[in-house]
Amino acid sequence: MTKRLSPRSFTAPSVALILVLTVVWMTFPEEIPFWRSLAIVTAWGGSGLLAANLVLMVREPHIARQLGGLESMYRWHHRSGMIAYLLLLCHPLALALNGWVEAPQLAWQTLVPWAQSWPLWLGWAALVLLMFGLAATFAVRLPYRRWRAFHFALGLGVVLALAHVYALLGGADTLVLLIVVTGVALGWRLIASDLGMASHPYRVTQVVRQTGGMIEALLSPCAAAITVAPGQFVLVAFGDGKTYRGCGEYHPFTVSGIEADGGLRIGIKALGACSQRLQSLEPEVLVRLQGPFGTFLSGSLSGSPFAQQLWIAGGVGITPFMAALRAHACIWPTTLIYLFRKEADAAFLDELTALATTDPQFELLTDASDKELPDFPELLGKIGQITAREVYICGPIPMVEALLPLLREMGVAEESIHFERFDFR
Repeated sequence: MTKRLSPRSFTAPSVALILVLTVVWMTFPEEIPFWRSLAIVTAWGGSGLLAANLVLMVREPHIARQLGGLESMYRWHHRSGMIAYLLLLCHPLALALNGWVEAPQLAWQTLVPWAQSWPLWLGWAALVLLMFGLAATFAVRLPYRRWRAFHFALGLGVVLALAHVYALLGGADTLVLLIVVTGVALGWRLIASDLGMASHPYRVTQVVRQTGGMIEALLSPCAAAITVAPGQFVLVAFGDGKTYRGCGEYHPFTVSGIEADGGLRIGIKALGACSQRLQSLEPEVLVRLQGPFGTFLSGSLSGSPFAQQLWIAGGVGITPFMAALRAHACIWPTTLIYLFRKEADAAFLDELTALATTDPQFELLTDASDKELPDFPELLGKIGQITAREVYICGPIPMVEALLPLLREMGVAEESIHFERFDFR
């Protein structure tokens, strides 16, 4: 993720806005009471946002690049889902207010499902499922597998919402548009992504035990290899081996090395249930791989020859920098600050130390601190000409949030600060 706002940063929200405005324009009511007009606008606007919400969850590399990256898509996927729910919640309330103008009893009958017919039951069921799915989305402590199962309630809620509209209006042109968009998006996500029909077959050919509860797996292509750049990540689902039993779920892993034959190295730290099981990964396990995604470090590999680099890595956040350092020698002066709890937790430390002695453009600074966060002002004070550097940060969220205001206070330009966070889900 980068703080620099490029035109593609606005692509994902623009897609959602265009779809909503198109739907509202095609269905805008005329010459009917205000509250009923509002009910119609909120219903179609919410339905359009739900369709956009599904488009933004499509996990396809080419689409992701056009829409500003997978992280941007997922961020706007969450936002559009929440706004869609609020709009659809306003729909029955506006209908009730429209009924209140005639009689309070009519308003009450509008809000009680048991007083209505089955087409309206579909609408209430859709609203309940959307509420349940959104609650699960923001339950950060929910285990991934359970969160993923609950998240499917959103998809079912969208289907019931469209069924509700179809039962009331039939095959209206606007509804046909929404059904097509929803069907394509849901179908692609379920068949191509979740079931892996669009994935690339790879095989684990080597597993290296790193320090600090981390392994590095070499994945070799079984067919055509995908093209990956340093700083990108892939989604990987591991199968079963002779003794290893894979999770079968797609999880994001940052590439830590790119081989000449198309093989990819990924660093896997024991952080969750699946990644803990992956610590016993063995060679010959088949994997399904999707990607690549992300643009982190893309600006560090091109541009002005005077663009000095400052890289800051915390824990497993060292992996994208390893991919860049292994790809080729540093193009311009680069300082890497590597943060870890203790030296025994520092993966790749020996390799980094060796690189620092052989590459005159590369400087390594390390900090082993048992504290929750190290002394960042002291560390950054060691960096010469910090305001003239491009800064790339990858690590835990508290580390990133502590560094950003400090860098700004030290005079580093906003557009020169780039970061990647580990809150992708």
